[in-house]
Amino acid sequence: MHAVLQYTYADDYLTSREAHRAAHLAYAWEAAQRGELLVGGAVGEVPATGLIIFHGDNALDDARRFARADPYVHAGVVVAWTAEPWTTVVGDIAATPVHPHP
Repeated sequence: MHAVLQYTYADDYLTSREAHRAAHLAYAWEAAQRGELLVGGAVGEVPATGLIIFHGDNALDDARRFARADPYVHAGVVVAWTAEPWTTVVGDIAATPVHPHP
């Protein structure tokens, strides 16, 4: 199973994140080392969105738990978040691969 955690950043994200970035990154790397977080980062040149992909049997719960405890969320760097299941069907790590029928 995969899940997508999407963050909406505060307007002053590029400056407000600095005081909390080390804690946020340490927190994210811990989740990655536990095998929950697959990949994450900011989208766009002046990002307004963050995307973090989780995988595993409890991916959606892990994504929600991650957001609730993330230093960026607590500090207001992230002003809103959503966590949704992601049905992956193509690629080597797809949870539910679907191949075309000849």
